[in-house]
Amino acid sequence: MRLARDEGSFADAAFDTVYLGGGTPSLAPPEELGRLLAGARTLLGARPDAWITLEANPEQVTTAACAAWRDLGIAAVSLGVQSFDEDDLAFLGRGHSPEQGADAARTALAAGFPWVSLDLIYGLPGQSEEAWQRNLETAAALGPHHLSCYQLTIHDGTPFGFRAARGELAEMPEPAQARLFSLTRKSLSRLGFPAYEVSNFARAPELRSRHNRKYWDHTPYLGIGLGAHSFAWDARGARRWWNERKIRPWTAKVAAAQRPLAGEETLDIAALRLEALLLGLRTAEGIDLDRFRERYGLDLAAANEALLARLTAEDLAERAGSRLRLTPRGLAVADGLAARFTVA
Repeated sequence: MRLARDEGSFADAAFDTVYLGGGTPSLAPPEELGRLLAGARTLLGARPDAWITLEANPEQVTTAACAAWRDLGIAAVSLGVQSFDEDDLAFLGRGHSPEQGADAARTALAAGFPWVSLDLIYGLPGQSEEAWQRNLETAAALGPHHLSCYQLTIHDGTPFGFRAARGELAEMPEPAQARLFSLTRKSLSRLGFPAYEVSNFARAPELRSRHNRKYWDHTPYLGIGLGAHSFAWDARGARRWWNERKIRPWTAKVAAAQRPLAGEETLDIAALRLEALLLGLRTAEGIDLDRFRERYGLDLAAANEALLARLTAEDLAERAGSRLRLTPRGLAVADGLAARFTVA
């Protein structure tokens, strides 16, 4: 943490959110989590009242663990439930059962955390709309404050990627993915969880993720552990850097009193505009065109007048005053639409 603080961009920072994730921090004993949080406050400037989120696997969620986490000041728990279907969990290689996932949600809610979120994954090979609907209804009936629903994607260099390379696995066809995406939004809206971002759903506006929203609007953030990314505005411009992903090079650099960097980049204005566009269009609020022009120096509507007319005619986007939003049809292909805009 001292090495991260010495980077300079956050010398005077007062962080109001802390996120313990990127693995399974719920495996750590409470005393270790306590030392981490104490370091975040004394070395990194995390505020005493910072909103602290902990990622947890259902296997570690017990009444005693929740009480210890609450004593540490942890306010929010994000549970990696992934599914309430036994076959889904086996495919994903998860170590808990559907019943354990449901029990973990009940235990966390009973412990009095102000915010409990469940992570679910859809688009698994062969997954039916009926099976996914049951997952959504089970999750909503447990009464969490928030749900995150992610489509399965296969990345090179991962166990799923190796299976795909051998021809043993393939992503669900796009038309089927689109149907599940639409089903997710419609069902969760009916169940009291309107979408506020492509993958995120909250029972009320005040229950939207306090931490993750910062990634979407270029708020500076500092990552500490393996593979963690950071972003900052400073005299050198807008910069992003990331840490070593593997434990040996990470620990070797830290032991040598070096920041465990794997790489960094300076983002030019075109890259910043594209990121802001991509991330903004994924949200239900969309993009405030006036604020975009003030912050990034581009009249996005004027630079893309013909494109916006086509997207509106195709029911993919809509304008409301200075606000540009994607329609439900547009949100299903948000990333591809963002790439069509002129931002240079």
